[in-house]
Amino acid sequence: MSPEIENLTSLQHTDREIARLKAEIAELPRRVAAIEEKLAGTRTALGNAQARAKTEEAARRKYETSIADLRQRISKYRDQSLEVKTNEHYRALMAEIQFAEQEIASSEDKILELMVSAESREKEVKAAEAKLKAETLEVEKEKAAARERTAQDEKLLAEWAAKREAARAAVDADLLRHYERVSKFRGSGIAEVRDQKCTSCSVVLRPQIYNEVRGGKLVICDSCQRILYYDASKEAASEVQAAKPVRRRAHPKIDSSLAWYYRHEYAELGEVFLSFVNSGGMAARRIFDAATGRKLGETLIREGAYRQAFPEDLGDFIRLNGSWTDAEQDEWGAELPTSVLDVLQRDLDLARAEAASRPHKEAVSAPSSVAS
Repeated sequence: MSPEIENLTSLQHTDREIARLKAEIAELPRRVAAIEEKLAGTRTALGNAQARAKTEEAARRKYETSIADLRQRISKYRDQSLEVKTNEHYRALMAEIQFAEQEIASSEDKILELMVSAESREKEVKAAEAKLKAETLEVEKEKAAARERTAQDEKLLAEWAAKREAARAAVDADLLRHYERVSKFRGSGIAEVRDQKCTSCSVVLRPQIYNEVRGGKLVICDSCQRILYYDASKEAASEVQAAKPVRRRAHPKIDSSLAWYYRHEYAELGEVFLSFVNSGGMAARRIFDAATGRKLGETLIREGAYRQAFPEDLGDFIRLNGSWTDAEQDEWGAELPTSVLDVLQRDLDLARAEAASRPHKEAVSAPSSVAS
């Protein structure tokens, strides 16, 4: 491998680490918001319990005030009864006193009910306060861990940024401009040649071009514009692997409600993995960068099954295995987990190897067999 290629591979590795760290750092506000959202329900429950307790306390005080007023009225009526001149006036005062006493009894019953309820409300408020306190401690730990991870990422980012400057300085200026221009649109600027193909876009190279790359000459892929290189050690390993029995690849079911596809050229995004999920008469589509696993854009929802909802996405693809649910994919956030990305990459390699092992005539006449 030539020094120029070694410098470029080092630069590309550095760029990918920097992109990963930046994405992880940018995710911090969303992570913290999601963590804090856990407390929203408990805070609401506590607020409701406190509001009910205050309402009942206010009602109890209202009845107590009413009782005090009624007792003052009874005392006034009794004083007046000593001075009346007629039986009719006396009976009227006694009726007023009786009515006031009935109102007092009714209010006292309601106060007793509110006092019993107040005990339950007090327990409810204390339980909600204890739950909120416990959850707050847990959330603060999670937020502290998230901030600590971000601080570590920022430190690593500074280190990788320094490595990147050193790597860029070692690359020829014209070559660097081409690498960065292609990387901007495709996510990577160089690609390894293996089995006479560009491993990024899967285009088969002409024998002359293939020999030039193997000879150490810098060559640009006509299809994806990446700088091509050849690693003899991997070619030797692939020859050893070819001598072993080939593991049969499992094919995804055509009618599955969960589907994954690889496209080596998707709009201006370059190589991507497309995820489709059918649910409840709707289809969800997610797009991930095939090199880094970063999510590109937002999840798009359309009516109907994905084949009818997203027909424009189903051209020039390789169908992959994948059974991760909508809920699991939501949990991933802005990036595929490393384990998922590895599974997709391995399945993609198997699909390519399967296609390459078929006779040329069969591959040409039935291209959909890889994409089925």
